[in-house]
Amino acid sequence: MRAKWLNDAVFYEIYPQSFRDTNADGIGDINGIVEKLDYIRSLGCNALWINPCFDSPFKDAGYDVRDYKKVAPRYGCNNDLYRLFGEAHKRGMRVLLDLVPGHTSEEHPWFRQSQTDAENPFADRYVWTDHWFRGFPGLPYIGGESQRSGCYILNFFKCQPALNYGFLNPTLPWQQGIDDPGPLATRAAIKDVMRFWLDHGCDGFRVDMAGSLVKLDDADKTGTCAVWRDITAMLDAEYPEAAMVAEWSDPRLSLRCGYDADFVLNHVGNGYSTLLRDYESGADNSYFRRDGDGDINRFLSDYLPQYEDAKGRGYMSLITCNHDTVRPRYNLGPEELKLAYAFLFTMPGAPFLYYGDEIGMRYLPLPTKEGGYFRTGSRTPMQWDGTANLGFSEGRADSLYLPVDPAPDAPTVAAQEADPDSLLNTVRAVLALRHREADLQADGAFEPVCTRKGEPFVYRRGALLLAVNPAGETRYADVDIGDREPIFTLGRMDAANGRLAMGAQSFAVLK
Repeated sequence: MRAKWLNDAVFYEIYPQSFRDTNADGIGDINGIVEKLDYIRSLGCNALWINPCFDSPFKDAGYDVRDYKKVAPRYGCNNDLYRLFGEAHKRGMRVLLDLVPGHTSEEHPWFRQSQTDAENPFADRYVWTDHWFRGFPGLPYIGGESQRSGCYILNFFKCQPALNYGFLNPTLPWQQGIDDPGPLATRAAIKDVMRFWLDHGCDGFRVDMAGSLVKLDDADKTGTCAVWRDITAMLDAEYPEAAMVAEWSDPRLSLRCGYDADFVLNHVGNGYSTLLRDYESGADNSYFRRDGDGDINRFLSDYLPQYEDAKGRGYMSLITCNHDTVRPRYNLGPEELKLAYAFLFTMPGAPFLYYGDEIGMRYLPLPTKEGGYFRTGSRTPMQWDGTANLGFSEGRADSLYLPVDPAPDAPTVAAQEADPDSLLNTVRAVLALRHREADLQADGAFEPVCTRKGEPFVYRRGALLLAVNPAGETRYADVDIGDREPIFTLGRMDAANGRLAMGAQSFAVLK
């Protein structure tokens, strides 16, 4: 691992469109993030992940990059972002930018050049077939929109042509290998983008769709891993403190090709989804539902093999939510969220807190915006206080990027700061504990102790013993706490004669 600072890192994810608007145009901006750095630091978050803030036509909320080296004018300018790096560093905070290496916007100058029929340095920057009438089975493609006689491969949306990292085993004349000149030039271009931002003060990258580089014949990701090992070798040599966090959700691969961390993503039915979002079947049996029928073993059976494999290589990080995921307040109330966050923030790895989750912002069913579809409801403006637009913007309500929560009881930072028992202050307390206790940080050992369904889940982090009971009734575990004393509790906890009693909706850390 390069980034040793990740051991005590807690990330705050910011969707810049919706965080804080300082110029009353209805869209969040870089200066708004700078303005709120002290608030973020007060939560216990000492690192940021900023969703794409580069120049873009915003057909996919900025994940369609038009210029990798230019801040989108809606957010400000490059100097604003450089200032953000500096102000964060003054506060002991790190900043990750969102790198999108698998595709660009169809409006990127590289792609416009690649579309022409003339030989040019960008002809092989994207994946093209060799005839306007020849697509490729198994891959989405577009034909008939370019001067060039060929079809180009897509990486996701129609607006996102796939950058060329080659094929692992080329079989057709137009297919290039991963070490052919075209794919090597693509790698060099992405390295150049990374160097640009790292040289200006960025601390690393969260990498979008990290497993999507080499196409089709790379089912086991041998080719994609080879590409990443080459890129991360550059970081090892030139930027030994730079962090790389993969959107891959497969640490067996990502951590072996130079990433420092990977996410546990919310794929339907996986272990992580059973904690907060197990409602796809109609009945909600999420583990942290007070009245659910959850089972921590559904999480552990998925998580533990990945955790064990990641040891010594990097981290498998847990998230409260992200810009692609329904907010946990959708099905969990504030008391349930207190327990869920207490658990997530006391687990191994570097955790991620999505903006607004600390106050329990709701998921709002909204029409799609900038390619968001169902995700749009998790991207609404941050709710700061009870003033107009809930403190997000001084602009007109009809100018806002998305509407704020219209409910009379919409949670706000100001209201929860005044309530010692609020979700916000619980988050602060748990994160303060994590920073104080080395055993609760990313490298601390993890061992399940009691995992029986219907009993509290008890686990060790180093020398600490932790227990959680999300149910609406007292539950018991045959666990001897020895001479340990509670150093943090939510709800009621008692222990006697080798038996632990956890009151309804309770959590405890014992030392």
